[in-house]
Amino acid sequence: MSDETCRLLDAAGALSQLLVANRVPHAFYGSVFTAVLANSPRCDEIYCIVEGGRNQSHPFRRVRDAITGDDFSVTLSPYTTRMLVTYRRPIPAIEIEILPSGEAGPRHLDTFTIINIQGIPFLNFSEFIRAKLKVSQYRCSGMSARDAQDISLILSRYWNRIDINRIPEQDMNHFVARNNASQPWWSAIKRKYDS
Repeated sequence: MSDETCRLLDAAGALSQLLVANRVPHAFYGSVFTAVLANSPRCDEIYCIVEGGRNQSHPFRRVRDAITGDDFSVTLSPYTTRMLVTYRRPIPAIEIEILPSGEAGPRHLDTFTIINIQGIPFLNFSEFIRAKLKVSQYRCSGMSARDAQDISLILSRYWNRIDINRIPEQDMNHFVARNNASQPWWSAIKRKYDS
């Protein structure tokens, strides 16, 4: 595993410990997920999806309340719905963007939507693809080449563990039309659910 991947996993693990101690459901995703799965040195993004809820405060508030000590700082942008948590122990520091569940991932983070890798909760394969597809819809430039590679990697290696019911079919068909190498895996997933 590359040094950068290890650094991001350390940051995720430290933040996860604080969130678990405060009973805040969360899961990570980003290129760190595919870097861990593929043992790839290319790792440059990490997001943490945090669950809110009906009787709970906003996810950003829950994260702010959970952050203690000198290792983390929180930056909330008043003009956007973005929150960054900075893990200052390593040099250079690592920024993790906090995203509300339901907007950037599944509404509920539970055993059906997350998997644990090295003791750290990540979105499962289906939710990872769904989140990557969703993020690309909001970008003016569309899907980045890195996001397309991440989705293709998950499709090619874990197609048999993907729940087609969690993937927007129209978005996926659009993705496959632009990324022909993923066509066989998407077809295999559809055949699995057609039979």
